[in-house]
Amino acid sequence: MRTPVVMTLGLVLAPCGLLLNLTATLAPGWRLVKGFLNQPADVELYQGLWDMCREQSSRERQCHQPDVWGYFEAEPVRVARALMVTALATTALGLLLASLGVRCWREKPRFPLAGLSGLVLFAAGLLSLVPVSWYNRFLADRAVLPADASPVTVHVSYSLVLGYLGSCLLLLGGCSLALSLAPWCEGRCRRRRRKEPPGSPRRSSISTVHVDWPERTLPPAIKYYSDGQHRPRPAELGAARKPEAGFPMPRPQPRAFSNQLDVLRGEDARSAGDSLGSTGACHASLPCDSDL
Repeated sequence: MRTPVVMTLGLVLAPCGLLLNLTATLAPGWRLVKGFLNQPADVELYQGLWDMCREQSSRERQCHQPDVWGYFEAEPVRVARALMVTALATTALGLLLASLGVRCWREKPRFPLAGLSGLVLFAAGLLSLVPVSWYNRFLADRAVLPADASPVTVHVSYSLVLGYLGSCLLLLGGCSLALSLAPWCEGRCRRRRRKEPPGSPRRSSISTVHVDWPERTLPPAIKYYSDGQHRPRPAELGAARKPEAGFPMPRPQPRAFSNQLDVLRGEDARSAGDSLGSTGACHASLPCDSDL
């Protein structure tokens, strides 16, 4: 069986979302801080969930910078750490279920398992989208995410953008794989309909329309004779006789005499009378052979 398009699309989008979220979680690039006083103008500070790096055009990037503002103790940072790690673990579980359900080595895919993996991946996308959105909401709030006062400026960095993209890809991939539940639900509904007894009342639906057509009034010749068989008359004309089994036999043609034996007897009597008459005529006119 050919792999459905929704499964193929989900298997392509979900690993891409996992890779982007993994990069966003580990890379120190959620917020960019620059414009420090008493420092060169090209000094920039990249802040992430686990580390901070200082970058200057004339020098290499220097990570593991000290947290002088208490940035890692901020609530959005701590919540983002927990939710992003949870999202990565959930994504890995969803991909494992998807690989078992889509079946690259089986003849037919497992639609329930593939649909379940889609739901898990959709939940992983939500878990990664919440911390990214919350962090972006308080990005410029120095009371929530500590930073120096003006003229220091804060900007969105690349990790935040990667987090958004990864979350959207996981949501799309999860929705695509969740559509695999449709064939499974359809097959289950068909099996349930087959198991229902034939005498059970049918459920009404939008596609089912009941129309009570009026009975047609037919002439007596058509109403009581159809398909070569006589139909019983209504009850007020008399009790209807139960139809006999089989098919009607053809009736014989009418004859001149109903009893052939009577006809033969009449012929015998007429022949006897004729013979007696001829004998009397013989005695009256001429002598017969018996008299000789």
